[in-house]
Amino acid sequence: MLVLWFVPAAIPAGELLRLESSLDAMGTTYTIVAYGEDRYGLQGAIDESFEEVRRLDALLSNYQPNSEWSRMNKEAGEKPFRASPEVFHFLETCMDYSRQSEGAFDITVGPLVKVWGFYKGTGRLPHRAEIRGALSRVGWRKVELNSRDLTVRFLRAGMDLDPGGIGKGYAVDRVVEILNQRKVHSALVSAGGSSIYGFNAPPKENGWKVKIRHPRQTASDPNVRQVSEVVLRNLSMSTSGTAEKYFVSGGVTYSHIFDPRNGFPAQGMLSVAVLAPKTIDSEAWTKPVFINGRRWAEDNLPKHLRAFICEDKAEQSCAWLR
Repeated sequence: MLVLWFVPAAIPAGELLRLESSLDAMGTTYTIVAYGEDRYGLQGAIDESFEEVRRLDALLSNYQPNSEWSRMNKEAGEKPFRASPEVFHFLETCMDYSRQSEGAFDITVGPLVKVWGFYKGTGRLPHRAEIRGALSRVGWRKVELNSRDLTVRFLRAGMDLDPGGIGKGYAVDRVVEILNQRKVHSALVSAGGSSIYGFNAPPKENGWKVKIRHPRQTASDPNVRQVSEVVLRNLSMSTSGTAEKYFVSGGVTYSHIFDPRNGFPAQGMLSVAVLAPKTIDSEAWTKPVFINGRRWAEDNLPKHLRAFICEDKAEQSCAWLR
């Protein structure tokens, strides 16, 4: 599920300046809309932010064979892999999400992504034997982290960690840190429209207005239908949904959001949006809410987060959880 945001029009000379710029990285498009007093300082902050996104792409990409992430996937099944402090602590955070979500969030889903054809593809229906084979190489408890040596070891050969469900959120938070350090007045940072952070507020507004699309509508549809609107001010929103990546087989719709515990795409939900102070949190928590459903989320979603849920029912069923 992608979202749309409202960006104030250009403002009169003598007031805050507005710059907007985009970068393709980490398999998506990053967009920054920023306000500040000095054009060169504002452009410098955006340039530095995009350099950070490029650095993270080179570090965490599972598409680039020479990235640290790809080397870890290749080597950690054979022997302990010594990770950089950043990657190790990132993995520790991922393991914590897995514990809190009862395994619904699991960064080890790479084998499932591949067997279902969503890795660089549009999806396919695999045989059950293929799913069982992939599941034998999935499971966050099969990743052994040694905090003393900063080493990562896979307890099963052939495991494949996939950062796609959390990496964008981490990158957006790093960009926001840089914009804050560079004294940017306010900014909206978006990673593909599915992970967004509103930093401070744009001129003459109380925050960044963000519209949530109808869960069955794709980004290419010119006639926007919205189901809700939020205002982001020092707040993030991330979304997950079935509208962008899915295929239909035998009358059943299969999306790219897997339940890593049974190996099948999750059913019963169309889209989920989560609001959180940190984008890494909002992005990570959309998956457990999507997979485990409304009742589970009512009891287990951290109290400082909010969720907007659209269930897959005959009649439109979209509502805020809290």
